[in-house]
Amino acid sequence: MRIPLTLTAGLVLLAPRLPAQQAYYPPPGDAWEHRDPRTMNFDPAALAEAVKFAQQSAIPWKHDLAAQLALNTAKEPDPAILGPFQDWEAPSGIILRHGYIVAEWGDTRRVDLTFSVAKSYLSTVAGLAVDRGLISDIGQPVGTLVKDGGFDSDHNRTITWQQLLTQTSEWEGTLWGKPDVADRRAGYDRQLHEPGTFWEYNDVRVNRLALSLLRVWRRPLPAVLKEYVMDPIGASDTWRWYGYYNAYTEIGGRYVQSVSGGSHWGGGIWASTRDHARFGYLLLRRGAWSGRQLLSERWIDMATTPTPLRPVYGYLWWLNTDRKQYPNASGRSFFALGAGGNVIWIDPSLDMVVVVRWLDPARFNDFAGKVVAAVAGS
Repeated sequence: MRIPLTLTAGLVLLAPRLPAQQAYYPPPGDAWEHRDPRTMNFDPAALAEAVKFAQQSAIPWKHDLAAQLALNTAKEPDPAILGPFQDWEAPSGIILRHGYIVAEWGDTRRVDLTFSVAKSYLSTVAGLAVDRGLISDIGQPVGTLVKDGGFDSDHNRTITWQQLLTQTSEWEGTLWGKPDVADRRAGYDRQLHEPGTFWEYNDVRVNRLALSLLRVWRRPLPAVLKEYVMDPIGASDTWRWYGYYNAYTEIGGRYVQSVSGGSHWGGGIWASTRDHARFGYLLLRRGAWSGRQLLSERWIDMATTPTPLRPVYGYLWWLNTDRKQYPNASGRSFFALGAGGNVIWIDPSLDMVVVVRWLDPARFNDFAGKVVAAVAGS
């Protein structure tokens, strides 16, 4: 069944891009202001066509997520699911311009898994640690701060925070029962390279970063994210950040769960489309929200700087360097990308945030092209 596009009427005028301190910020709750697309310089018919395209482009996954995850991990050497998951229902999405909602479809309040979108939240928690001096230098070996044995070997001792953030660490070991070889996507039987010389997307190593950040913060990372980001931006109280069932460690005399940086084996960030849009809007506003600087601009610049070994990747954010990731989006765009077609797309050149859920990744570039084409004069 097609879910109708929501477009709210208003006066027809151009909406200039405003600096962060003058920008509109939605209040907590559901009182998020909608604007007629024409006031935001959109062609309403073209925008409606983009939304219709998204609604008709659901990812061809089984709605039974247990069955789908079994398919996704079937060829892995260690496919066991270790964290919670739930079935998905239908695509949803939201488009913001200048902070206002210009289009919304599906159930944008439903809480769903978001897979590797969680990595970009983890990057933000790392940025908060840097901003507060808990990590003084991301070029410093992690083992100088984290003394849990994970960085004691000759191979691991030189690994830096930056290498973990850029997925160039080549960390070797087993965490929560998963050896790093469980997710060596460049070849399960390949030889390891020196840290910092090879790029590989690897959830075990991202989870090692999450545990290392837990050691530095000495408090649960969901509590850090809630206090410093999600509550200040007015997010709902429905989002959750899970780890694996066996991912507990002692911190300050109590056992704390270390979260996962995705839902590859279950767990990860579970959130609504609207809460993801708030998070994306914080990044669009360069860490500012209603007069408060929640995350430093310096960190955002660092996190969105291309990694030489993988120029379309930053600090757990995907970049559109030379428009190689998505040719139809601007080169300034950056993305939190997760399996299942979960995307937070941030485009500073159009002052726009787009969140889509369960959109076929093979069709995202076409969708992006339709959205960009709907912006008059873009």
